[in-house]
Amino acid sequence: MKLIIQIPCYNEQDTLPQTLADLPRRIDGIDEIEYLIINDGSGDDTVRVARELGVHHIVSFNRNKGLARGFMAGLDACLRLGADIIVNTDADNQYCGADIEKLVRPILDEKADIVIGERPISDTAHFSKSKKTFQRFGSRVVRVASSTDVPDAPSGFRAYSREAALRVNVINEYTYTLETIIQAGHNKMAVASVPVGTNPETRKSRLFKSMWAYMKRSATVILRSFMMYKPLRFFGIIGGILLGIGLLVVIRFLVYFFLGQGDGHIQSLVLAIFMMLAGIQCFIGGLQADLVAANRKILEEIQYRTRKMDYSTHQHDNDRQK
Repeated sequence: MKLIIQIPCYNEQDTLPQTLADLPRRIDGIDEIEYLIINDGSGDDTVRVARELGVHHIVSFNRNKGLARGFMAGLDACLRLGADIIVNTDADNQYCGADIEKLVRPILDEKADIVIGERPISDTAHFSKSKKTFQRFGSRVVRVASSTDVPDAPSGFRAYSREAALRVNVINEYTYTLETIIQAGHNKMAVASVPVGTNPETRKSRLFKSMWAYMKRSATVILRSFMMYKPLRFFGIIGGILLGIGLLVVIRFLVYFFLGQGDGHIQSLVLAIFMMLAGIQCFIGGLQADLVAANRKILEEIQYRTRKMDYSTHQHDNDRQK
């Protein structure tokens, strides 16, 4: 059983040594533990520091491509290197490395495909009150959208089984954390959460400039993912609301009409027709999107099988070279 711990890095020469020092060297049930960093266009000595500290594998971008692309590049490399379990953690040492054993245990026990570390958000001192509130609200929205029970959806401290990693497909270029949970729920994967500890803040987050910017981009990711994986439900809700408003306006017009006052409310009838037509159009759009979603599911299955054959061949070649 091979575990690879991947660490996305962007100018992390100062924090990487402590992060690597905290990582486990041995876990019961794991035969090999290797480390991999994704150098996302760092302009400092991140790569040199990683090599000096004995990092086994390095994936490098010539320019910064963002967290989502870095995450996917790391998964690709880990799968090609024959990882049975992949753990993702942050380079700023936000998470306690010793808790990686907690993350991988449900996968080793075959109780989960994906395990997400649940941070003690309420007790995290460097989280503002507004951030704590949004974290809880955002996680609640993701739970509804994904039909999962994940208390800390934005947590980047997580473990993937090989089969789960083969099915991961991140579309947005911002972050992988929310979309992958919604995708996992859609694909009926077993998603679990375990409580993990966090370390004191070493630097400010580089993922967003302000809380409002983070909320805006996260809301966009959640909305887009919900539209992709549950289009009929999404457009059906909008269509139902529009039809409901249209019917209420029609009822209002009919009340005035039978009271002999319909002449002054023709505009209400026009509005009602417009709202009902828009509602019907949403339902039609939802049906079309649902057909597209069905085709995408077939493509995802083809992609999964292609990846599985590709990575298996690559792993076999590596084994032969050894």
